[in-house]
Amino acid sequence: MSSLRVRLVLSLTAFIIVAGLLAGAITYRWAFDEAIELQDSVLAQMAAVAVGGAHDVDDIGKFKLEPEARVTLDQLHPAHLTAKDEALNALPDGFHLTQRDGSEWRVLLVTRSDKTRLAIGQPADIRNEVARANAFHILLPLAVLVPFLMVIVGVVIGRTLEPMAKLADELDRSRTRELDPLPSEGMPSELRPFVASINRLLERVHEMVEQQRRFIADAAHELRTPIAALSVQADNLARAELPADAELRLAALRGGARRTAHLLDQLLALARSELSNTDSPPVVQADQCAKEVMADLLPLARERGVDLGFAALDAIGLAADPIMVATLFRNLIDNAIRYTPAGGSIDVRLYRKEDKVIFEVDDTGPGIHASDIPRVFEPFFRGTQPIETGTGLGLSIVKRIVDHLNGTVSLENKTGTTGLRVIVTLSAPPLD
Repeated sequence: MSSLRVRLVLSLTAFIIVAGLLAGAITYRWAFDEAIELQDSVLAQMAAVAVGGAHDVDDIGKFKLEPEARVTLDQLHPAHLTAKDEALNALPDGFHLTQRDGSEWRVLLVTRSDKTRLAIGQPADIRNEVARANAFHILLPLAVLVPFLMVIVGVVIGRTLEPMAKLADELDRSRTRELDPLPSEGMPSELRPFVASINRLLERVHEMVEQQRRFIADAAHELRTPIAALSVQADNLARAELPADAELRLAALRGGARRTAHLLDQLLALARSELSNTDSPPVVQADQCAKEVMADLLPLARERGVDLGFAALDAIGLAADPIMVATLFRNLIDNAIRYTPAGGSIDVRLYRKEDKVIFEVDDTGPGIHASDIPRVFEPFFRGTQPIETGTGLGLSIVKRIVDHLNGTVSLENKTGTTGLRVIVTLSAPPLD
């Protein structure tokens, strides 16, 4: 059965029929018992009149009847009427409401062939009590049935719509970079066109994303050669003797070439992080990778007068692409160097904590404005305190790499002093 509509109709119909039959059976039994009890009371009291000639049956207990089932039978003889009987005898045959002994009674008067009359009566409050009890017996199963049906309907709808919940959960669990089609097998017939439409949309999005990735990678790669040549020529020109005005212009040219080369490197790193899709990545020695990145960036740190070093370095392996790990370390350390003023320091920590690998970069720079923290991972966002050589891609690339490795990255301004602390948390491979 692959239709949600058919499932709902059949399931709810079955539960309603079963619940209705159950409630009807209970109500029928209660009403039947009440009717039998009343009829037994009438039979017992008529028997008492026939046998003993009694005008009333006071000792109902000997017939094992309930007191509220009491019915009186009075014979009205014209020659022996009491004051009470005279008022009753004045009424015509039929049902009447009358006052007897200070309470209201329902009385049926009938005339026999010998002109004597018979009054069969019952207290009105007893009759009302029996009627209310019967009404309660009818309403009680319905009162129980309604919430029971509500629970059943909720369960049935939840079970019936479970494929939709699984489909939504499948979409939520899918990683951002993965646009695999959703499975349509086992889906209800109403959901299959929807799943097919989503899969076509995912296919179009995948094509667009791939085109964007290829464009970024190709453009960055093609631009690296002319920019490198321009940098070489600018360096060669710097060795020649130039007027002061020309040296200033040349310095600006070299700075622009360096910034452009850095931007291209970041774009290439971004493209590589997007294109990397290794299902079973090799285990890379993260500590060795961090040492190599540190060695590459030490000249830049010395040039800027920044004290750069390891505060903690454990031998740790990571199941990840080596280029991605190196790019992650490089971008965080490079970003800290560029924002830390001369005379400042940067402490790098790489250590294992239980089943997690922690990589921290702690600098003494200006930190990040609180309003910028939610947006620092957006591409090309440079914040309210940009630096001249920044591209706005470093932290964005870090975030993409961390997401690809199923980790987390957080930034926090240090309290009591200036500086920023970046914490990357990744899953550590099991210990041997």
